[in-house]
Amino acid sequence: MKKLLSMTLALAMVLTLLAGCGGGGNNQSGGQNNNQNNQSQQENNNTPDDTNTPEDTNEPASDVTIQVAALASGYEETYPGMWQEVCDAFTAQTGIKVELIVDKMLEDVIGPSMQGGDFPDVIHLAVGREKGLTEQFIKDRNLVDLTSVLSMTVPGESAKVGDKIAGGFTDTSVTNPYGDESSATYLAPMFYSPCGLFYNTAMFKSDDKTDEENAELYDLPTTWDEMWELAESLPEGTYLFTYPTTGYFDAFLYALMYSVGGPEFYNKALRYEEGIWDTPEAQECFDIIEKLASYTNPVTPAQANDQDFTQNQQLVLDNKALFMPNGTWIVGEMAEAPRADGFKWGMTALPAAKAGGNGASYCWMEQAWIPAGAPNQEAAKQFVAFLYSDTACDIFAKGGAIQPVLGVAENMEGDNKMFYSIYDNGADAAMGNFAACKPEAGLRSIREVFLDPVNGLVNGSVTKDQWISDIKAASDQMRANIMG
Repeated sequence: MKKLLSMTLALAMVLTLLAGCGGGGNNQSGGQNNNQNNQSQQENNNTPDDTNTPEDTNEPASDVTIQVAALASGYEETYPGMWQEVCDAFTAQTGIKVELIVDKMLEDVIGPSMQGGDFPDVIHLAVGREKGLTEQFIKDRNLVDLTSVLSMTVPGESAKVGDKIAGGFTDTSVTNPYGDESSATYLAPMFYSPCGLFYNTAMFKSDDKTDEENAELYDLPTTWDEMWELAESLPEGTYLFTYPTTGYFDAFLYALMYSVGGPEFYNKALRYEEGIWDTPEAQECFDIIEKLASYTNPVTPAQANDQDFTQNQQLVLDNKALFMPNGTWIVGEMAEAPRADGFKWGMTALPAAKAGGNGASYCWMEQAWIPAGAPNQEAAKQFVAFLYSDTACDIFAKGGAIQPVLGVAENMEGDNKMFYSIYDNGADAAMGNFAACKPEAGLRSIREVFLDPVNGLVNGSVTKDQWISDIKAASDQMRANIMG
């Protein structure tokens, strides 16, 4: 993905506590001082500017310096300086200077200054981070409405932003977590990545191997029944499954719910519909995760944190676990890690619930957003618009970061071609997050309720029934506090 907190205390608490409802888990916000004044300011700032012409939008503003804060993810590791190059190109095009902050622990870097009322103008930080920074801004409605950006002309181009973004990416519960206006966009869709189960292709049969080679290899499971059969056949010391952190179960859970229950069940579950967790579809999802936990490498929970998660990823590279949920960034993130002889990354959708059915792959999407307290919001909107330029897309692609822009993925080669073709090979695409909720005393985050207990399922400290009971109770509170 994502406690009733006052605006003045939100940032202090969020840096030590995962924020409340509204985000899942993978890849991590604060509040704003002066509730009433800031709400009024936000309303004024969020009003679309109908007079915004290409000339107005792209006019150089050399006297303005914006601050951009971006997460140093695996993409930045693959192509160091990626974000700086984009910022330099933006300055060259518009005259607007950029002060850039890039850090792996971005929340810790920008949190203290935001607590003092000093906000970056643009933040690239997705929902689902352990510290829940983005979720906290969502909960407190401290985001600038970016809908007007879609009608802006991309700096240096003639196309409008909305015409370049691929269909469906601005119509999700992630980009509009409130659901109050069908056309509203509060979080700009950024790098997208099909998520699935990553594995070593050298361990599995394929058409490019000889009959003799294939005889010694495993069949790639296409159903959960085939997955369990494979688990029972593995030698001692090799396990079916691992995961980097429980946060990576957001994409897994979404895809699982979609593949088991289809879009109707999926959409009801994302809104915490009353009785949804008592349905046969929900029970099947819980059963699958419980069984998968029993086939998970037992060292996984101890390493499932922001400091040690790569050790769980290493289990796949060392053939000590066959599958793990992840996204396309894994290739760059583990590029320098040792690996078994002949190792080659593969990715498959989650298996189908039943023979003849479709598997599913969640489309993970990062986001960029403008805090309501940003001092240079118009210039910040220009920067967000520039993120969809051909220039920016080409720079991002050098790090493997693919923008949801029409035509960007057409010329992909190698691993990326394989990853981004998953939907061409029979997998259903799942998008959207659990609905965001208003701040409420005792309201826990999606990760705390739905994802973190997976560690307990693996180490035996939590039972499936305890987990389901907790989900039901939390869903009642979440449903009563859905935003919008």
